[in-house]
Amino acid sequence: MEQIVNTLNSWIWSPPLIWLCLGAGLYFSIRTRFLQVRGVREMIRLMLSGEKSAAGVSPFQALALSLSGRVGIGNIAGVATAIYFGGPGAVFWMWVVAFLGASTAYVESTLGQIYKETDDKGQYRGGPAYYIEKAMGQRWYAWLFALVTVVATGFLLPGVQANGIAASMFNAWGIPPTATATLLVVALGFIIFGGVKRIAAFAQVVVPFMALAYMLVALVIMFLNYAQIPEMFLLVFRSAFGMEAAFGAVLGLAIEWGVKRGIYSNEAGQGTGPHAAAAAEVSHPAKQGYVQAFSVYVDTLLVCSATAFMILSTGMYNVNSPEGGMLYEALPGIEVGPGFAQNAVEGILPGYGAAFVALALLFFAFTTILAYYYMAETNVAYINRRVHRPWMTFVLRVAILAAVTFGAVRSAEMAWTLGDIGVGLMAWLNIIAILILQKPALAALRDYERQKGEGLDPTFDPEALGIRNADFWRKRD
Repeated sequence: MEQIVNTLNSWIWSPPLIWLCLGAGLYFSIRTRFLQVRGVREMIRLMLSGEKSAAGVSPFQALALSLSGRVGIGNIAGVATAIYFGGPGAVFWMWVVAFLGASTAYVESTLGQIYKETDDKGQYRGGPAYYIEKAMGQRWYAWLFALVTVVATGFLLPGVQANGIAASMFNAWGIPPTATATLLVVALGFIIFGGVKRIAAFAQVVVPFMALAYMLVALVIMFLNYAQIPEMFLLVFRSAFGMEAAFGAVLGLAIEWGVKRGIYSNEAGQGTGPHAAAAAEVSHPAKQGYVQAFSVYVDTLLVCSATAFMILSTGMYNVNSPEGGMLYEALPGIEVGPGFAQNAVEGILPGYGAAFVALALLFFAFTTILAYYYMAETNVAYINRRVHRPWMTFVLRVAILAAVTFGAVRSAEMAWTLGDIGVGLMAWLNIIAILILQKPALAALRDYERQKGEGLDPTFDPEALGIRNADFWRKRD
C-alpha cells in the first residue's frame, strides 16, 4: 500500500506540475501587470474595510478563514522538510512561488466571488466547482473537482495537520498522541457543528494573534543570532542557484521541494482559497481578489520565512558538502518536522521554546483543519444542489473527525504523502481551469481600477462586462 501511495505521489508531483505552478504564476503576474507589487496598499485597505452580513462574512473574516487554511503545519514542519530534502535553497523557491502565486490567488479568488451563490440556509457558497460549471459549462469537470476536494480536504489533508500537532505535543510535554487526538476531536466537533460563522469568528481571533506572536519570537531569535544572518542569506541564495558544486547537486531538488511545500503552504492555485473568498460580503469581486492575494504574502513571506530563519540562523542543520550522499543533514537526535523548529527556539529560550512552537502549531494546524472542513462542506453543498442528500454533511463531519484521529497516531511520512496527493490533484484541476477561465477575473480587475480612478466605490455589473451566468450579481442589481 505504501509503495502504491508513493508511486501515485511521484506521478502527480512530476516536473510538469512544478513548472505549471510557476508558469501560471508568471503568466498571471504579467496579465495583472504585477498586481502583487502595485496593489499592496489597496490590499491592506480592503482587508480592513467592509462589513459582514446575514449571508456573508466580512473581508477580514474571509481573509482569516483563508489564512487559517494556509497557515498550518506547512509553515513549520513543511518548511523544515523542504530544507531537509531540497537544501536551504528551497526557501528561496518558496518565496518565488509565493510572489508569483499572489497573482494566481487573485484570479481564482475573484472567480470564486463572481460565480458564487446563496445556499438553502442563505449563506454564500462558491469555489472552483461553481465557476467551472458556470463559466466553462463542463459539469463533469466541476463534479470531478468537487469530489477530489471532498476527499482531499475531508480525508487526506486533515491527517497531516493532526499528525504535526501530536508530534509537537509529544516533543514539548510528552503527551501521548492518543490523548492529543481525543482533545482535537472534542474541540473540532464543537466548532464544525456550529457552521461557517462560528469557524470564521474563531479564526479571526486566533490566526492573527498566533501569526504575530510567532513572527515576533522569530525576530527575537534572529536578533540574538544577528552575526549569522549574512551567512544565512548567502547560504539560501547559493543553494537556490547552485553557485557551488555541492549546491549544484541539489538544485533540482531545491526547486521541486520549494514549489511543492510553497504550494502546500500558501495554496495559491490549489483551489482552496476561492471557497473562503466567496463567503465574503463585498460590493465588487475584485475587492476580495486583492485581499486573498495579500494572504499569500502573510503565509509564505512572513510565517514560513520566520520558521526558515529560526532553523538556519540557530544552526539546526549541519550544512556540508561531502562527496556524495545527503548534503543537508539534521543534527543528531532531532526529528524532521516540528522538532527542528522546536529545537531552534528551545536553544535560545530554554524551557520555553519547544512549548511555544507546540502551542503555535496547535492553533495554526487546528484552524487549518477547520478551514479544510469548510472547503469540504462547500463542495458537499455543491453536490447536494443536484442529488439533495442532506445526510452527506453529517457523514462528512464524522469522517473528518475520524481522519483527525487516524492522522494523529499514524506515521508522519504516510500523512505527508497522502496530503501531497490531495494538494497535487486539486492543483492540476484548478490551475488548468483558471487558465481557461481567466477573462472574467481580468475584466473585473480592469473594471475595478477604472471605477477607482473615477473616485467611486466600485460596484459590479457582470452584464456590462459581458460576463454571463453570474446569477448572484444579476439578482443583486
